[in-house]
Amino acid sequence: MAARPLWKGQLRFSLVAMAVELYSATRTGGRIRFRQIHEPSGKPIRYEKVVPGIGPVDKDEIMKGYELDKDSYLLLDPDEIDALKLESRKTFELVQFVGACEISPLYFDKPYYLVPADDLAEDAYRVIREALRASEKVGLGQITLRGREYIAAVRPCGDGLLLETLHYEDEIREAEPIFSSIGDADVPEDLVQVATTLIDKKTSEFDVSRFTDNYTVAMHELIERKTRSKSAKKVSTDDDEDRLPGTDNVIDLMAALKKSLENTSKRAGNSSRKKPVKKKASSTAASKKRKRA
Repeated sequence: MAARPLWKGQLRFSLVAMAVELYSATRTGGRIRFRQIHEPSGKPIRYEKVVPGIGPVDKDEIMKGYELDKDSYLLLDPDEIDALKLESRKTFELVQFVGACEISPLYFDKPYYLVPADDLAEDAYRVIREALRASEKVGLGQITLRGREYIAAVRPCGDGLLLETLHYEDEIREAEPIFSSIGDADVPEDLVQVATTLIDKKTSEFDVSRFTDNYTVAMHELIERKTRSKSAKKVSTDDDEDRLPGTDNVIDLMAALKKSLENTSKRAGNSSRKKPVKKKASSTAASKKRKRA
Protein backbone atom coordinates (compact mmCIF):
# COMPACT_ATOMS: atom_id res chain seq x y z
CA MET A 1 0.00 0.00 0.00
CA ALA A 2 1.38 3.40 -1.01
CA ALA A 3 2.20 5.79 1.81
CA ARG A 4 -0.23 8.66 2.33
CA PRO A 5 0.92 12.17 3.19
CA LEU A 6 0.14 13.33 6.73
CA TRP A 7 0.23 16.99 5.73
CA LYS A 8 0.07 18.98 2.52
CA GLY A 9 0.98 22.64 2.20
CA GLN A 10 3.71 25.07 1.24
CA LEU A 11 7.36 25.27 2.23
CA ARG A 12 8.27 28.96 2.26
CA PHE A 13 11.79 30.37 2.22
CA SER A 14 11.78 34.18 2.10
CA LEU A 15 9.84 35.01 -1.08
CA VAL A 16 10.10 31.49 -2.48
CA ALA A 17 7.23 29.06 -1.85
CA MET A 18 6.70 25.53 -3.13
CA ALA A 19 4.08 22.80 -2.66
CA VAL A 20 5.29 19.98 -0.40
CA GLU A 21 3.98 16.85 1.33
CA LEU A 22 4.93 15.32 4.65
CA TYR A 23 5.28 11.58 5.29
CA SER A 24 6.08 9.76 8.51
CA ALA A 25 9.68 8.48 8.51
CA THR A 26 8.95 5.69 11.01
CA ARG A 27 6.49 2.81 11.20
CA THR A 28 5.27 0.42 13.85
CA GLY A 29 4.03 -2.36 11.62
CA GLY A 30 6.52 -4.90 12.97
CA ARG A 31 5.57 -4.50 16.61
CA ILE A 32 3.49 -7.01 18.50
CA ARG A 33 0.09 -5.62 19.46
CA PHE A 34 -2.44 -7.22 21.77
CA ARG A 35 -6.17 -7.01 22.44
CA GLN A 36 -7.52 -7.37 25.96
CA ILE A 37 -9.79 -10.43 26.15
CA HIS A 38 -12.47 -11.32 28.72
CA GLU A 39 -11.26 -14.84 29.56
CA PRO A 40 -14.59 -16.43 30.61
CA SER A 41 -16.38 -15.44 27.39
CA GLY A 42 -13.45 -15.07 25.02
CA LYS A 43 -14.81 -11.69 23.88
CA PRO A 44 -12.60 -8.62 23.24
CA ILE A 45 -12.83 -5.87 25.85
CA ARG A 46 -14.62 -2.75 24.56
CA TYR A 47 -14.11 0.75 25.80
CA GLU A 48 -17.07 3.12 25.88
CA LYS A 49 -17.30 6.80 26.76
CA VAL A 50 -19.63 6.97 29.74
CA VAL A 51 -21.01 9.65 32.05
CA PRO A 52 -21.52 8.76 35.74
CA GLY A 53 -25.23 8.28 36.39
CA ILE A 54 -26.07 8.39 32.67
CA GLY A 55 -24.08 5.62 31.04
CA PRO A 56 -22.73 5.44 27.46
CA VAL A 57 -23.02 8.65 25.43
CA ASP A 58 -22.98 9.41 21.72
CA LYS A 59 -19.77 10.96 20.36
CA ASP A 60 -21.78 13.86 18.91
CA GLU A 61 -22.68 14.88 22.47
CA ILE A 62 -19.03 15.23 23.52
CA MET A 63 -17.30 18.61 23.66
CA LYS A 64 -13.84 19.66 24.79
CA GLY A 65 -13.74 21.12 28.29
CA TYR A 66 -11.03 23.42 29.64
CA GLU A 67 -10.80 23.20 33.44
CA LEU A 68 -11.22 26.67 34.94
CA ASP A 69 -11.46 25.46 38.53
CA LYS A 70 -12.19 22.21 40.33
CA ASP A 71 -15.31 20.71 38.71
CA SER A 72 -15.73 23.85 36.57
CA TYR A 73 -15.12 23.64 32.83
CA LEU A 74 -15.29 25.99 29.88
CA LEU A 75 -16.88 24.13 26.94
CA LEU A 76 -15.36 24.50 23.47
CA ASP A 77 -17.09 23.26 20.35
CA PRO A 78 -14.88 21.35 17.86
CA ASP A 79 -15.94 23.80 15.12
CA GLU A 80 -14.63 26.70 17.22
CA ILE A 81 -11.27 24.98 17.55
CA ASP A 82 -11.12 24.14 13.83
CA ALA A 83 -11.87 27.78 13.03
CA LEU A 84 -8.62 28.95 14.62
CA LYS A 85 -6.61 30.53 11.82
CA LEU A 86 -3.03 29.34 12.15
CA GLU A 87 -0.83 30.03 9.15
CA SER A 88 1.25 26.96 10.05
CA ARG A 89 -1.71 24.71 9.21
CA LYS A 90 -0.97 25.14 5.51
CA THR A 91 2.42 26.87 5.39
CA PHE A 92 5.75 25.85 6.88
CA GLU A 93 8.03 28.88 6.75
CA LEU A 94 11.75 28.72 7.47
CA VAL A 95 12.24 31.70 9.80
CA GLN A 96 15.62 30.90 11.40
CA PHE A 97 18.76 28.88 10.71
CA VAL A 98 21.15 27.35 13.24
CA GLY A 99 24.23 25.14 13.17
CA ALA A 100 23.46 21.49 12.52
CA CYS A 101 24.83 20.44 15.94
CA GLU A 102 23.43 23.32 18.02
CA ILE A 103 20.10 21.69 18.90
CA SER A 104 20.24 19.37 21.91
CA PRO A 105 18.97 15.81 21.26
CA LEU A 106 16.54 16.43 24.14
CA TYR A 107 14.39 18.60 21.89
CA PHE A 108 13.91 16.16 19.00
CA ASP A 109 10.50 14.47 18.93
CA LYS A 110 9.62 12.66 15.67
CA PRO A 111 11.06 12.51 12.11
CA TYR A 112 9.18 13.01 8.85
CA TYR A 113 10.14 13.05 5.17
CA LEU A 114 9.41 16.36 3.43
CA VAL A 115 9.08 15.99 -0.34
CA PRO A 116 8.05 18.22 -3.29
CA ALA A 117 4.41 17.75 -4.25
CA ASP A 118 4.98 18.16 -8.01
CA ASP A 119 7.60 18.80 -10.70
CA LEU A 120 7.04 22.55 -10.47
CA ALA A 121 8.18 22.58 -6.82
CA GLU A 122 11.16 20.29 -7.35
CA ASP A 123 13.65 22.88 -8.64
CA ALA A 124 13.19 25.25 -5.67
CA TYR A 125 13.18 22.26 -3.32
CA ARG A 126 16.60 21.12 -4.57
CA VAL A 127 18.01 24.62 -4.19
CA ILE A 128 17.00 24.76 -0.50
CA ARG A 129 18.35 21.25 0.10
CA GLU A 130 21.75 22.06 -1.35
CA ALA A 131 21.93 25.46 0.38
CA LEU A 132 21.33 23.81 3.77
CA ARG A 133 23.92 21.17 2.98
CA ALA A 134 26.56 23.69 1.88
CA SER A 135 26.01 25.95 4.89
CA GLU A 136 25.74 23.02 7.33
CA LYS A 137 22.67 24.67 8.79
CA VAL A 138 19.24 23.50 9.96
CA GLY A 139 16.13 25.49 9.06
CA LEU A 140 13.55 26.19 11.78
CA GLY A 141 9.86 27.02 11.57
CA GLN A 142 6.46 25.97 12.91
CA ILE A 143 3.94 23.49 11.53
CA THR A 144 0.49 22.35 12.67
CA LEU A 145 -0.06 18.59 12.75
CA ARG A 146 -3.05 16.74 14.23
CA GLY A 147 -4.45 19.86 15.81
CA ARG A 148 -1.21 20.95 17.48
CA GLU A 149 1.48 23.42 16.45
CA TYR A 150 5.07 22.18 16.60
CA ILE A 151 8.49 23.71 16.22
CA ALA A 152 10.15 21.87 13.34
CA ALA A 153 13.71 21.58 12.07
CA VAL A 154 14.57 20.77 8.45
CA ARG A 155 17.88 19.30 7.30
CA PRO A 156 19.19 17.51 4.18
CA CYS A 157 18.65 13.74 4.14
CA GLY A 158 20.07 11.95 1.10
CA ASP A 159 18.19 13.26 -1.94
CA GLY A 160 15.51 14.93 0.16
CA LEU A 161 14.75 16.85 3.33
CA LEU A 162 14.11 15.49 6.79
CA LEU A 163 11.67 17.41 9.00
CA GLU A 164 11.88 16.73 12.74
CA THR A 165 9.34 18.06 15.21
CA LEU A 166 10.82 19.57 18.37
CA HIS A 167 9.62 19.92 21.95
CA TYR A 168 8.94 23.42 23.30
CA GLU A 169 11.12 24.72 26.11
CA ASP A 170 8.45 24.20 28.77
CA GLU A 171 8.12 20.53 27.77
CA ILE A 172 11.70 19.71 28.77
CA ARG A 173 12.34 18.77 32.38
CA GLU A 174 15.25 20.35 34.21
CA ALA A 175 18.04 17.82 34.56
CA GLU A 176 19.55 19.19 37.78
CA PRO A 177 16.85 17.92 40.20
CA ILE A 178 17.11 14.46 38.63
CA PHE A 179 20.93 14.34 38.78
CA SER A 180 21.30 16.12 42.12
CA SER A 181 21.86 12.90 44.08
CA ILE A 182 24.95 11.99 42.03
CA GLY A 183 28.12 12.63 44.04
CA ASP A 184 30.88 15.10 43.08
CA ALA A 185 33.85 12.91 44.01
CA ASP A 186 36.84 13.04 41.65
CA VAL A 187 37.03 10.21 39.11
CA PRO A 188 40.41 8.38 39.09
CA GLU A 189 42.32 9.30 35.94
CA ASP A 190 43.59 5.74 35.34
CA LEU A 191 40.01 4.42 35.26
CA VAL A 192 39.04 7.10 32.78
CA GLN A 193 41.97 6.09 30.54
CA VAL A 194 40.99 2.41 30.63
CA ALA A 195 37.36 3.27 29.82
CA THR A 196 38.51 5.57 26.99
CA THR A 197 40.65 2.79 25.52
CA LEU A 198 37.68 0.42 25.56
CA ILE A 199 35.53 3.06 23.86
CA ASP A 200 38.16 3.55 21.14
CA LYS A 201 38.33 -0.19 20.47
CA LYS A 202 34.56 -0.44 20.10
CA THR A 203 34.21 2.71 17.97
CA SER A 204 32.93 2.20 14.41
CA GLU A 205 30.56 3.76 11.89
CA PHE A 206 26.91 3.80 12.94
CA ASP A 207 25.09 0.77 11.50
CA VAL A 208 21.54 0.44 12.81
CA SER A 209 21.16 -3.00 11.19
CA ARG A 210 23.47 -4.43 13.88
CA PHE A 211 20.73 -3.91 16.45
CA THR A 212 17.67 -6.16 16.70
CA ASP A 213 14.43 -5.69 18.62
CA ASN A 214 15.02 -8.76 20.78
CA TYR A 215 11.75 -8.35 22.68
CA THR A 216 9.68 -8.50 19.48
CA VAL A 217 11.69 -11.49 18.20
CA ALA A 218 11.19 -13.33 21.50
CA MET A 219 7.48 -12.48 21.50
CA HIS A 220 7.06 -13.85 17.97
CA GLU A 221 8.81 -17.07 19.06
CA LEU A 222 6.54 -17.34 22.12
CA ILE A 223 3.41 -16.87 19.98
CA GLU A 224 4.65 -19.47 17.48
CA ARG A 225 5.33 -22.00 20.27
CA LYS A 226 1.93 -21.37 21.84
CA THR A 227 0.25 -21.68 18.44
CA ARG A 228 1.75 -25.15 17.94
CA SER A 229 0.90 -26.23 21.49
CA LYS A 230 -2.29 -28.25 21.86
CA SER A 231 -2.62 -27.23 25.52
CA ALA A 232 -2.49 -23.48 24.81
CA LYS A 233 -5.79 -21.71 25.42
CA LYS A 234 -7.32 -20.12 22.33
CA VAL A 235 -10.58 -18.25 21.79
CA SER A 236 -12.37 -17.08 18.67
CA THR A 237 -15.42 -15.00 17.87
CA ASP A 238 -17.25 -14.35 14.64
CA ASP A 239 -19.36 -11.56 16.11
CA ASP A 240 -18.62 -8.44 14.02
CA GLU A 241 -20.03 -6.13 16.66
CA ASP A 242 -17.13 -7.11 18.93
CA ARG A 243 -14.73 -5.43 16.56
CA LEU A 244 -14.15 -1.77 17.27
CA PRO A 245 -13.96 0.54 14.24
CA GLY A 246 -10.37 1.32 13.37
CA THR A 247 -8.96 -1.30 15.76
CA ASP A 248 -6.14 -3.44 14.46
CA ASN A 249 -6.86 -7.12 15.08
CA VAL A 250 -3.47 -8.75 14.94
CA ILE A 251 -3.92 -12.38 13.86
CA ASP A 252 -1.19 -14.98 13.44
CA LEU A 253 -1.67 -16.30 9.91
CA MET A 254 -0.54 -19.84 10.67
CA ALA A 255 -2.87 -20.02 13.71
CA ALA A 256 -5.79 -18.77 11.61
CA LEU A 257 -5.15 -21.34 8.87
CA LYS A 258 -4.82 -24.18 11.39
CA LYS A 259 -8.00 -23.09 13.13
CA SER A 260 -9.86 -22.98 9.81
CA LEU A 261 -8.60 -26.48 8.99
CA GLU A 262 -9.76 -27.79 12.40
CA ASN A 263 -13.20 -26.22 11.97
CA THR A 264 -13.53 -27.67 8.46
CA SER A 265 -12.62 -31.15 9.74
CA LYS A 266 -15.10 -30.88 12.61
CA ARG A 267 -17.92 -29.79 10.28
CA ALA A 268 -17.17 -32.69 7.94
CA GLY A 269 -17.23 -35.15 10.85
CA ASN A 270 -20.45 -33.72 12.24
CA SER A 271 -22.21 -33.87 8.88
CA SER A 272 -21.45 -37.59 8.55
CA ARG A 273 -23.03 -38.27 11.97
CA LYS A 274 -25.88 -35.80 11.69
CA LYS A 275 -28.65 -38.11 10.40
CA PRO A 276 -28.29 -40.96 12.94
CA VAL A 277 -28.13 -38.48 15.83
CA LYS A 278 -31.26 -36.71 14.68
CA LYS A 279 -33.25 -39.91 14.36
CA LYS A 280 -32.25 -41.03 17.84
CA ALA A 281 -33.16 -37.67 19.32
CA SER A 282 -36.54 -37.60 17.58
CA SER A 283 -37.50 -41.15 18.68
CA THR A 284 -36.57 -40.33 22.26
CA ALA A 285 -38.66 -37.17 22.16
CA ALA A 286 -41.63 -39.13 20.75
CA SER A 287 -41.46 -41.77 23.51
CA LYS A 288 -41.39 -39.02 26.16
CA LYS A 289 -44.54 -37.49 24.68
CA ARG A 290 -46.31 -40.88 24.79
CA LYS A 291 -45.38 -41.35 28.45
CA ARG A 292 -46.78 -37.90 29.36
CA ALA A 293 -49.99 -38.77 27.57
